[in-house]
Amino acid sequence: MFSNQTVVITGAGRGIGASAALQFAEYGANVVVNDLDNGMAEETVHAIAARGGQAVAFAGDVTAAGFPEQLMQKAVDRFGRLNVLVNNAGYTWDGMAHKISDEQWQAILDVHLSAPFRMIRAAAPHLREAAAAELESGSDTGNRCIVNVSSTSGLHGNIGQANYAAGKMGVVGLTKTIAKEWGPLGIRCNAVAFGFIDTRLTRSKEIQEESIEIDGREVVLGIPQKVRAMLDSDIGLRIPLGRPATEEEAAAGIVLIASPLASYITGHVLEVTGGMGI
Repeated sequence: MFSNQTVVITGAGRGIGASAALQFAEYGANVVVNDLDNGMAEETVHAIAARGGQAVAFAGDVTAAGFPEQLMQKAVDRFGRLNVLVNNAGYTWDGMAHKISDEQWQAILDVHLSAPFRMIRAAAPHLREAAAAELESGSDTGNRCIVNVSSTSGLHGNIGQANYAAGKMGVVGLTKTIAKEWGPLGIRCNAVAFGFIDTRLTRSKEIQEESIEIDGREVVLGIPQKVRAMLDSDIGLRIPLGRPATEEEAAAGIVLIASPLASYITGHVLEVTGGMGI
């Protein structure tokens, strides 16, 4: 399904991004694995190689100036082309709206909204020019698309996540705009909005004790144990399927919307929620 295609995935060292990288590779894609942590990116590459796939790691901060251009060039230099860009990298830094600092607000907007925009802009020469050349020659345009990761927090808001919700709603507007601007070249742009997925961002802070370092500051990942317990207690009432999704199930939504099977789907927000909110 993705034979001879190159897929760039940000934030693919673990979690949903790593699962997506493995699935793309299983369907024949060459994968460029980006992550802030080089060790984690290499682990994903090794896992892909162990299954007979092709991948390369390119670590770095998606919010850093000039990094998006370097990442796209790495993909083209290594595999000769770019077909799919998945903007997945991100983290949460929660707080009630009246307590969120300017730094906290900007950091989350940078990674969830500004970084995807800059990635798309950096991908433009490699996607748009190739598509235009195919159109001019009269040949069929290949599978080229962008998938932006959003969230139900962006679609509906969420207590304690004003910054995250704003970024994730903003990326929906970005998605629809790119779909309109690049559609004439046969390039699709969609978003995937995740609901309750069992990842390190939704697990108990107290139990998993995970954090990342952003600009020298430690940001603790996860949600308070009492909140996770509350979410689990009434899950059958909120989610028709009665459980959170696995990382693999979430990643499958990305692969689905990026695949040629979705060749006439663009500007769409695919909700992967187990029926939550219907």
